[in-house]
Amino acid sequence: MGMAEPERRKDEKIAGVIYDMSPAPSYQHGIVNGNLYAIIKQGLKDSICIVSIENLDFKYHPDENDDYLCPDIMIICDRKHLKGGAYSGVPRFIAETLSPSTAKLDRSEKKDIYEKAGVEEYWILSPDGHLEIYYLREGRYVLEESYILQDDAEEKYYNAEVEIRLRAFPHISMKLQEIFEGVDL
Repeated sequence: MGMAEPERRKDEKIAGVIYDMSPAPSYQHGIVNGNLYAIIKQGLKDSICIVSIENLDFKYHPDENDDYLCPDIMIICDRKHLKGGAYSGVPRFIAETLSPSTAKLDRSEKKDIYEKAGVEEYWILSPDGHLEIYYLREGRYVLEESYILQDDAEEKYYNAEVEIRLRAFPHISMKLQEIFEGVDL
């Protein structure tokens, strides 16, 4: 029997403080991230840009310190800032899927960090069908869209077919229901 790989503990470092991101989020969290990752990856297949899923540290001010976050989904285009498992440039897009242990962080400190770093589009998703899309306008995040998936076609606010595009990559589009497919809301 071979040795099991040691599981990499997921953590993040904000203002010098290490936040332990375990226990692992729910399987629904993974499904949402997987759906979004697959759609974006397909859309970037002929591009120099790459999309990461929960596996690349973002060093958001490498000149000052070694703080880092590990975004759920991140699109990066300037590969010269990639080194090992870390990226120190400006991501073009970041999405975070909320879990009970990270919800406050994703909506406050992390949102501020991404805003200051100049990430032009930030999505906050929740496995229960919520999606908030923030665009950077004059250096501040503005809530551009907010959805709660309603996939019952009989309902007045049915929106499962709503088409959503990435601002920086308008050819990448998806329906709201595709992001939450398989989550069993």
